[in-house]
Amino acid sequence: MAPARRDCSGWEMFLPTGCLLLSVLLFHPALAKVCNDRTKHGQDNSWFTRDGENLPIMVLMPMNESALMSSISQGIEPAVQLAIQHIRESRKYSFSLITKIYDTECDNAKGLRAFFDAICYGPKHLMIFGGVCPSVTSIIAESLEGWNLVQLSFAATTPVLADKKKYPNFFRTVPSDNAVNPAVVKFLNFYNWSRVGTLTQDVQRFSEVRNDLTNELEKADIQIADTESFSNDPCVNVKKLKDNDVRIIIGQFDENLASKVFCCAYNLNMFGSKYQWIIPGWYQGNWWEQANSTNCTTKKLLTAMEGYISVDFEPLSARQIKGISGRTPKEYEREYSRVLQQKGVEASKFHGFAYDGIWVIAKTLTRVMELLRIKQRQNTYHNFTVDDREVGKMVLDVMNETNFYGVTGQVMFRNGERMGTIKFNQFQEGQEVKVGEYNAIADVLDLINNSIRFQGVEPPKDRTFVRLQRRHINVPLYSILSTITILGMLMAGAFLFFNIKNRNHRLIKMSSPYMNNLIILGGMLSYASIFLFGLDGGFVSDKEFETLCTVRTWILIVGYTTAFGAMFAKTWRVHAIFKNVKMKKKIIKDQKLLIIVGGMLLIDLCILICWQIVDPLKRTVEEYSLEADPQGRDIAIRPFLEHCENTHMTIWLGIVYAYKGLLMLFGCFLAWETRNVSIPALNDSKYIGMSVYNVGIMCIIGAAVSFLTRDQPNVQFCIVALVIIFCSTITLCLVFVPKLITMRTNPDAATQNRRLKFTQNQKKEDSKTSTSVTSVNQANTSRLDSLQTDNHRLRMRITELDKELEEVTMQLQDTPEKTPYIKQNHYPDANNILSIRNFTDGKDGEKSILKNHLEQKPQAQWGSMDPSRINRGPLEDINSPEHIQRRLSLQLPILHHAYLPSIGGVDASCTSPNGSPGSSPRHRHMPPSYRVMVSGL
Repeated sequence: MAPARRDCSGWEMFLPTGCLLLSVLLFHPALAKVCNDRTKHGQDNSWFTRDGENLPIMVLMPMNESALMSSISQGIEPAVQLAIQHIRESRKYSFSLITKIYDTECDNAKGLRAFFDAICYGPKHLMIFGGVCPSVTSIIAESLEGWNLVQLSFAATTPVLADKKKYPNFFRTVPSDNAVNPAVVKFLNFYNWSRVGTLTQDVQRFSEVRNDLTNELEKADIQIADTESFSNDPCVNVKKLKDNDVRIIIGQFDENLASKVFCCAYNLNMFGSKYQWIIPGWYQGNWWEQANSTNCTTKKLLTAMEGYISVDFEPLSARQIKGISGRTPKEYEREYSRVLQQKGVEASKFHGFAYDGIWVIAKTLTRVMELLRIKQRQNTYHNFTVDDREVGKMVLDVMNETNFYGVTGQVMFRNGERMGTIKFNQFQEGQEVKVGEYNAIADVLDLINNSIRFQGVEPPKDRTFVRLQRRHINVPLYSILSTITILGMLMAGAFLFFNIKNRNHRLIKMSSPYMNNLIILGGMLSYASIFLFGLDGGFVSDKEFETLCTVRTWILIVGYTTAFGAMFAKTWRVHAIFKNVKMKKKIIKDQKLLIIVGGMLLIDLCILICWQIVDPLKRTVEEYSLEADPQGRDIAIRPFLEHCENTHMTIWLGIVYAYKGLLMLFGCFLAWETRNVSIPALNDSKYIGMSVYNVGIMCIIGAAVSFLTRDQPNVQFCIVALVIIFCSTITLCLVFVPKLITMRTNPDAATQNRRLKFTQNQKKEDSKTSTSVTSVNQANTSRLDSLQTDNHRLRMRITELDKELEEVTMQLQDTPEKTPYIKQNHYPDANNILSIRNFTDGKDGEKSILKNHLEQKPQAQWGSMDPSRINRGPLEDINSPEHIQRRLSLQLPILHHAYLPSIGGVDASCTSPNGSPGSSPRHRHMPPSYRVMVSGL
């Protein structure tokens, strides 16, 4: 038969006769020829009609001292006899209970044989009391339904017997091992522990408890962070619990492996204020000394064990209330101890449950007898009979209705399971101390005040509580830099006021005041961005922070472009004027510079608008690794930092950096090219070049350091702010402080020196030359036009003098003895011709020569002629033709040597018309610098 085959798997190893015989004997007693006829026994119904009847009770437990768990039975028998005695003394029961003990020896085969002998050869037992060993108890309990018997156990705690489909006729006064699970859940909820881990020995008993605990935890919405099972070495599993940050550990293992578990916990530092261990409470006393098979010393084990919570059923009620026997638990315990002393046996922790079990049987049988008598009286035919099946059903129903107060507390069954009291003990200073209890009937946890001692100032946390901590700018640092920024903005405002007020002053006007205003405006925008860079989510909301990201980016970029663009434009103008020496003149007005700055700003706006539309900046949070709490609390700090980023941040930054970088490099190149430009007070090009260097170098350093300190907001903000402050302040000071000093010390300096000097040094292959070139700027344009007009007028005058000179020469050559009288006004004209030599070489010097020509007085007259003799009359000797011919013979060759080569005539080295003067050494060695470059004018 199928049921027999299902149940034989646990018996074949014990009974050589096989499963078929056992199935016949246990499930079909009517077919067993060796047993007494149960039907005949079932027809004897007089046991409930007579008072004073002795009712036999079958007691199954190991009595042989060599058998496992025999010590439990030795302490149980005195409690059973004491209960029977108290029942008899109470005089409330009309019968006497007779117990017949059958030794199971904790062996499946011998236990089945004892049960078979009791059924076949013993009296008719109304109930079975006992069942200590789980394996034997489970085998017998499964067959009770076939025999119409009900078993009540006082020591079988295995959770397997809780299956009412398989063991419908089994009851127990001792709570199941699973009974501690609701108590554990209640204890976890009391301390708000919602995350636990389990460590279970790989044995069926503990696995069953763990499975039931898992269901209870899920019902209570408590997270099971990790579930570990082990057979021999638990260290690997304990390490996994630590790695998963399990703080509350529920263990299910015997005392032999408990020492290994706590040794591993000690080595892994899983004890103390951060951890809480919950283990079974049924271990023997001083188990850590008897079962220590580890390399840890007892001191180490005690250190790791300190504070653990053990959970077990309460053997005797702590409430001193008189129960069904008329005695309090303390009074009963004293009587029990006295009996033990008389018999010389050790106590069993199950004795209270055995004592209450006998009372359960007495009350059950009393109630069944009452019900049978009622039915008998209601039977009108007076031939009332009842079979064993009906009696067994009545016993089963009455057992489920049991409810009284015994020495172990309130005795009540729910689906055959005892609803008892669970106690909580804590290991404190080498011993277990009771700290509370749980009443399963009322579902109430009662903890003794101030009895639980945790290793820390508060109960352990069920996890490493992570507290998010924003990495923000320190308020003192922000305040200091903001104060410096405000001072910088005030300074910029003062410079702006100074620049506007003195915009018509020559010193300010020559340095392009409009461009200076742009430099100040860019500096003030850069200053303003510092305030925005110091704000984070601690001051503004998340949405406002995203807006802040965009605003500060726009302000900084526009401010940089405005200030640097103005400096770049002024540097470019200086470079264009002084480096392009081939141009006759270079006039670059401020309007053209403003167009350059506007173009740069337009490019910036295009980039920023595309950036904002396509991929706007958003708030992102970057979390960092956990850090220990600096105050020593049982929490972990997870720093986080807010950033302004977008999807393609690298691309957009690359575009901005490339554009600004090229502009900055070109600006530095222009500043380097014009580094030797030396301009007096009317211009600030040298300081503008220094500012370009300053901005370029500081921006490179600031960008690099800011990128490297991205995860350090205080350092990053400090560096960025200082770079902005330094660049803006130095630039403004270089541009305006020299003007302030000049105007304060020498207000008229701008009008006293109108000459600009330019010096440039160039290196050539084998020689080094120095050329001094002078020029004028755009403010001298009108002056240059005037000089060019004068130059043209002098050219015309020279032409006229040339004609007159040729006429005089021809007259002297044709008629030397008849030379007419030369008027006195010809001498000044000749002097004017000679004065032209003051013009220097080439085209490059023409403008300066014209300027000098107008400023200086006419040169001295020719030769050593006495001016007083010029005014003499024509009859004087000095004006005689001979004297005139002698003078012209000396002066005209000199004039021809200096003048004719310049207009395409003969070279100064050629022979003069007169011959002898031209060959004079004095004329031959005349320096080329005396030549007059009329064509260059």
